[in-house]
Amino acid sequence: MDSDGTRDTRGTHANPVPRPAGPPVVPPRPARAPGVPPLPDGSGFLGWLRTPRPEAAPGVWRFGHRPRPEQEPERIPTRQLLSGAVIGFLCGWLLCSLLYNGFLGGFWLWPWFVLAPDSWTLGQAGWLSQLSYVYEVLFFAGIFAIFGKISRWGEVWRRFGPPAWQQKAAASHEPAPLPEQDPVEWPQLRAAGAVDAAERLAADARAGVMRDVDHARILRAWQGVRGGRFSLATFTGTVLKDGAAACVHPSGARDLPGRIARHDLLTGQVRLGTTADDARNPYAYRGTGLGLDPELLGTSLVAVGPAGSGKTGTVVRPLAESLCLHALAGRAAVVVVGAAGAGLGPADAYDVVVQIGNPESVYDLDLYGGTTDPDEAAAVLAEALVGDLAEPHQGGDTRRSTTVLAQLLGPFRAVHGRFPSVPELRQLLDGAPAPLAALRKGLQASGQESLLRELDARERQMGNPGDVGGILADRVALLDRPAFAAFFDTSGQSRPFSLKALDHPVRVRIDLPQRGHADASRMLARLVLAQFTASVAVREDRSLFACLVLDDATGVVTPEAVRGIQRLRSGNAGVVLTLRTLDDVPRPLRGPLLGATGCRMALSGLTPWDGQDFAEVWGKEWIEARDVTDRQIIAETPAGKVLHAVRQVITGKAPTARAVTVRQVERERWSASELAHGVPPGHAVLSLTSVKGEHAPPLLVDLRG
Repeated sequence: MDSDGTRDTRGTHANPVPRPAGPPVVPPRPARAPGVPPLPDGSGFLGWLRTPRPEAAPGVWRFGHRPRPEQEPERIPTRQLLSGAVIGFLCGWLLCSLLYNGFLGGFWLWPWFVLAPDSWTLGQAGWLSQLSYVYEVLFFAGIFAIFGKISRWGEVWRRFGPPAWQQKAAASHEPAPLPEQDPVEWPQLRAAGAVDAAERLAADARAGVMRDVDHARILRAWQGVRGGRFSLATFTGTVLKDGAAACVHPSGARDLPGRIARHDLLTGQVRLGTTADDARNPYAYRGTGLGLDPELLGTSLVAVGPAGSGKTGTVVRPLAESLCLHALAGRAAVVVVGAAGAGLGPADAYDVVVQIGNPESVYDLDLYGGTTDPDEAAAVLAEALVGDLAEPHQGGDTRRSTTVLAQLLGPFRAVHGRFPSVPELRQLLDGAPAPLAALRKGLQASGQESLLRELDARERQMGNPGDVGGILADRVALLDRPAFAAFFDTSGQSRPFSLKALDHPVRVRIDLPQRGHADASRMLARLVLAQFTASVAVREDRSLFACLVLDDATGVVTPEAVRGIQRLRSGNAGVVLTLRTLDDVPRPLRGPLLGATGCRMALSGLTPWDGQDFAEVWGKEWIEARDVTDRQIIAETPAGKVLHAVRQVITGKAPTARAVTVRQVERERWSASELAHGVPPGHAVLSLTSVKGEHAPPLLVDLRG
């Protein structure tokens, strides 16, 4: 049984006939043996599970997070605080000594003489006469209280006294949770009556054979039980039989072969770095970890930075790794697209590895996205072929190209029962007489009059000045190369991967042939993006988060792609795009792209004109500006002039008076100049938006922390 109650993914995206060349790239892997190593943060599974995760602002790494106030409290430096406390004590002691010894007179005893009876003040009332000492103690205590208030003794007590010791002790000795609240005991299963299953899982957790992926996967399966997708009896029987290995992913894997980032699958976050302790960051975020989860990736992410700024190593690779862990837990489906050898993770971390241009690749790529509808296939293919040629303004789309392709794909499928291969499609677009005549003969034999009219319309348009068939043929020719001869097969002799498989928790990596085939790689990237946006819109199970990670989106952003990204949020899906510069995006599409993505990242080394686009989309904010003015003091008396002359000789500066003006001004959150020159190496400025509409302002983040 899968973690979400679905069938095996390996039979949904590929034909059973393997590609003859090369050994299998993705062999099935057994479940992890007992004796699970500790988590990457150094804690064991039980400590990881019991660590508090308080509610926090978007992007805050919640594992062990301690909330901070919104505004920075006024904190006095330790040296100033201690020196002020000592000086206050000495002043209070000196004043009390002078009063007690009569150097300042006896006026402070007048209230006692006025209020007390004469017998008390004259010493005739026995022990009651000693109450004058009580009055003196209270009077001196009041003096010390005043000086203590002025010199902040209370702050010294709170910072260095027993309250600080108790706070540290409480932080180091967290109380053990109650059994009914201990997540190790699976209280949600016990409350539903599955006590035996809870006991088995708790025993595996204490024995050290359960890991964070196992916990997340079983919790996902339990959510399926609560949602009615499968019965409680089936779930309980599977858990009692397999324990921590229950509801395993169809690949049999219970973890990735290696991790490079810190993950918290209980909250779904992956840690990307640490928010810098910088005055430009809000106080509540300073020094906290930065974590991304599907709630944020559901609004899509675009990261812009030059080569070497860390896009792949510090952003794409951790996100891809996190999504693969979510897929093993039955929560997500991920497709990672990048150049061959880009460092997107080992092959055995994925279920499907499509290596386009590599004859040893086990899997192929379905050129038509797994659809049987000629119109849908034509729309997706037209976006891939000529989407970058569409004018990014009103009316500039690929509808004519879609019509041309539909006029050929529909008749071909009606005659042959499949879509054309790349060489066949190129011949049809070129207007080769033999293939068109064969199509016409087949349609006439089967009586397909409507499709015959489509073919007639295509033949009439050939050779006209406005016909786009020649452009489409030239673009298809980029795929009709010897390096791709074994790919994009439609005869059923290969194992083509289709993005229709995103209904299942599948992990896919697609390697594009960058060297010598840059134009073809950009076209294939557009194809994958178009198929992704079309597939997630018609998924049946939208509880599974689907994400497409494009390591290099150069030439991929088109008007239709921007519209597709805007629709992903409602389908519980998102994309991650990286760009070397916004110049790789047509100028009219830069603003719409940054507006369509909720998470925007500007890495170090950005150009000022790229920074200007980010500065505009991040907008302005009201801040408190302080203007300091030094004005020279002019002495009017002879004594004052002499004093000023002596002061200038000693200090070397003329006497001045400082005036401070405080006013509210509206300034850019991050200016283009700051983004271009004020972001240190290894850092980035990142703004976040969740699918619920929660926002995080642009934050300076250390991606190496």
